[in-house]
Amino acid sequence: MRHVVRTTLLLAASAAALSAVEPQAPKPAAAKICTTCHTTAPDNLRGHFDNLALKNSSFQLKIDERTEVLRFDKATVKVVTPEPAADVEAAFKSIAKGHEVRVQFIEKDGVKTAVTVAVKPPVKLAANETITLDEIQKLVAMGPEKGGYFLFDSRPAPRFLEGAIPTAVNLPFPAFDKNLDKLPADKGALVIFYCSGKTCNMSPGSLAKAKKLGYTNAKVFVEGMPAWTKKQPGVLSPAALKAAYLDTNTPLVILDARPAAQAEKGFLKGGVAAEPAKVADLLKTFPAAKLKPPVVVVDETGGEAAKTVAADLVKAGYVGVNILTGGFKAWQAAALPVETGTLAAKAVFVPKPRPGSVSVAEFTKIAEAALAERGAIILDVRNPDETKNGVIKGALTIPEPQLLARLSEIPKGKPVLCHCSTGIRAELAYHLLKEKGYDVRFLPAEITIIDSGEFTLD
Repeated sequence: MRHVVRTTLLLAASAAALSAVEPQAPKPAAAKICTTCHTTAPDNLRGHFDNLALKNSSFQLKIDERTEVLRFDKATVKVVTPEPAADVEAAFKSIAKGHEVRVQFIEKDGVKTAVTVAVKPPVKLAANETITLDEIQKLVAMGPEKGGYFLFDSRPAPRFLEGAIPTAVNLPFPAFDKNLDKLPADKGALVIFYCSGKTCNMSPGSLAKAKKLGYTNAKVFVEGMPAWTKKQPGVLSPAALKAAYLDTNTPLVILDARPAAQAEKGFLKGGVAAEPAKVADLLKTFPAAKLKPPVVVVDETGGEAAKTVAADLVKAGYVGVNILTGGFKAWQAAALPVETGTLAAKAVFVPKPRPGSVSVAEFTKIAEAALAERGAIILDVRNPDETKNGVIKGALTIPEPQLLARLSEIPKGKPVLCHCSTGIRAELAYHLLKEKGYDVRFLPAEITIIDSGEFTLD
């Protein structure tokens, strides 16, 4: 009996040891969308440029769901941008948040330092291979039959579901060869591809494939969906609205352009009254355009009322405005949920919080609590020239660039709340500490602290 027990224990210990040394899967070096067209060298990363902290010579790179924090030396880093910049700082400032970049780096003691940051340039095509926004608008206004065109969205299906140019069919570039049946039989027909804008290679890739198949009148709308949404509303189907927004709990604004008496008999959950004649009043309290709220406009059939309301929002500077194809009737026909009663009178939009963020209200409650009752460590990651003017009472101060060298000063037994002055460096700190196993969050807000330790938040 003892022999059996001893053998069992040995096997369990061996299994635990094997589990402990089991290698972790390598982290992806490139965003999925980048791998469609590029391979990535071992000392390179490809992703989307995120927060820039010039004070700390750092920036964030988003690689799908994860974030890399990279340092740079202003004296040696090379920043390659489509347009020449006056200096390194100007070059970094010119990179739009979310733009695709390639970063070559060196790594020492767990710190990645960027050597080269190359901004993805606009695609280059011959003039006879492109079509302008004005030309696309005219064709879409006529429709495929009268306009004699076939319009294809080369973006992956999840992006298409969020909204597309009217009359477009989704033909994702990564799955192009599996969907050849979507192309017209007539190889002399006008075939148009578009994707995510001037630097996106998916529609040019689709063009190349179409030409190899023998299509002689294929073109690319290079400016793509970003240019369209600045001038015109897009469209999405009831199934797309459900899949892209409702099923994922993605915040959005649903505007109902029907007369109130009609709409109250049945409407989409969260619907806001938005009759065409009342849009001007609605806009007075509408969520700020800089928040880029996704907006879906619904009328009975996806007709003129919805088009009028959507056009007014686009004129007011809102992007990401879509019309529900087929309107409320199509929603009902798809047997999707309907509510009755009174529509909301005011549109409310609360963006989905950035991963790891703490709300202003929760941070304030914790920071104002007595030290013995605080239950969390307030970590101030500002530079010494900032902290000398005031620190929250009891806060631990470690400048963000020094975090990895001073981890021993940060206890792991309590939650850690990072803050800086704007939220940018606090988010850098969050990613660094999360990587090291800390229970950490960051404050994504501007904070001013005076010498008494009192603070105000914007």
